Amino acid sequence: METIADTKPTFEVGARKWLITITVITCAIMELIDTSIVNVATRQIAGNLGATVEETAWVITAYAISNIIIIPLTGFLGDIFGRKNYFTASVILFTVASLMCGLSGSIWTLVAWRFVQGIGGGALLATAQTVLVETFPPEELDKANGIFGAGIVMGPTLGPVLGGYLTDNYSWSWIFYINIPIGIVAAILSWKFIKGASSKIAGKVDYWGILALVVGIGSLQLLLEEGERKDWFASTFVIIFFILAIAGICLFVLRELKAKNPVVDLRVLRFRNVAVGSALRFAFGLSIYCSIFLYPVFVQGVLGWNATRTGFLILPAAFITGMLMGVNGALIKKGISPKILLIFGFGMVIAYEYITYRLATPAAGEWDFLWPQLIRGVGFGFIFVPAASLTLAGLKGKDISQASGLSNMLQLLGGSVGLAIINTYVTRRIAAHRIDLMGNLSLYNPEANERLQALTGQLIASGKSGEQAQQMAMGIMERALSGQSSVLAYSEGFMMIGIICAVILPLVFIAKIKKGESLSSGSMH
Repeated sequence: METIADTKPTFEVGARKWLITITVITCAIMELIDTSIVNVATRQIAGNLGATVEETAWVITAYAISNIIIIPLTGFLGDIFGRKNYFTASVILFTVASLMCGLSGSIWTLVAWRFVQGIGGGALLATAQTVLVETFPPEELDKANGIFGAGIVMGPTLGPVLGGYLTDNYSWSWIFYINIPIGIVAAILSWKFIKGASSKIAGKVDYWGILALVVGIGSLQLLLEEGERKDWFASTFVIIFFILAIAGICLFVLRELKAKNPVVDLRVLRFRNVAVGSALRFAFGLSIYCSIFLYPVFVQGVLGWNATRTGFLILPAAFITGMLMGVNGALIKKGISPKILLIFGFGMVIAYEYITYRLATPAAGEWDFLWPQLIRGVGFGFIFVPAASLTLAGLKGKDISQASGLSNMLQLLGGSVGLAIINTYVTRRIAAHRIDLMGNLSLYNPEANERLQALTGQLIASGKSGEQAQQMAMGIMERALSGQSSVLAYSEGFMMIGIICAVILPLVFIAKIKKGESLSSGSMH
């Protein structure tokens, strides 16, 4: 898409620069918190609104679909309306939708407002990175990416912890109301400080490209969100949306490569490092969303931990990641190759997954998970900044917003793909392990029979009748079987994430980086 845009530098200094930084990072964190904050409140929402579990799942799905659709459009919409107008309007839309979500009296009203909230929120994520890159001078590009990366990590991490606390101590509505004061302040600050005039579009708007994007990416996200619940290709629903996703994405790619004014300029992928960096952002999204999803589900669902106990072990790793973002920027400026940093980062994530695979047992405690979580924090701290530097280094004007929107979309898509893979894998491994272990409950198994008799005797001694005691003893052994099946499956899930990261890691070697080249101020690649 060609635009007549003002190409003068917009670099800021002093207090103004940091006010803009705080504003856009806060908005990005707020948007990412809302991708996961609802996950821990679905039971309360279902009970309060009289909805089924499947209906409540649409509260999460609606937000994810609108998010993934709007993010690649942010560059286009920012050009039309002006970055300042578009960002401020998105903050207001997100804030109003948050209020309406909290006030919703039915499940489908809540789903509708979550979709609207996702439209506003998706714009905040991609536009925030673009604003930061244009606010900081070229020599501080890695600092801008580091600050943005810290927010990228903190958002999904804080979501379940904050959601659990608010739901346990107040009500599910407060997971939405908490956005309102933050949104009001952010809207005022963004309107006052962010720059960015609108641009004239040279030619017709690419409406067919927008339609193909909505159908293709929207169907894919819906497929990934609902696939496991619908039993994948055993469902006509899944088959229909699979066909729509394939057709829509193919038409979208063909349209955007041929159109004179593409709504998403896929031509930025002609730069090798943009393509590699975007692929690595996909891998980063997959690994971070899967890791953050799998750990809380395991310790809360299988080990019985509460949200506070779970969050206590998540937060230190997140803070380490945030601090290392800045360190990465400094290392790159000193001439250390991003390839080395990426290899180290992914290597640490792989190590974390393997260690957790070995330590995930029914008897695991805080220490068993704390130090591996710290390793994970270090690993993620060494991935985002080098990947973002590869993606955006040397780009100017509309190429920055196009590459930013595309790479952010791929990061979220990586998370969605990863979650679909891991959720399906763990669910099916639980069933497989249950079948494998079922023989251990057979009364023809001497050890199982001995265990059953011992439990029955203990329950009779506590005052239960013989029949009650035997039924309760069988129930105890059944729960033990289910628990062990889950432990084995989740531990293998951690290992699966490590294997996926190991498969993706060779992409690092495709990037073209000259020795001693500064990615902060490098030329166009």
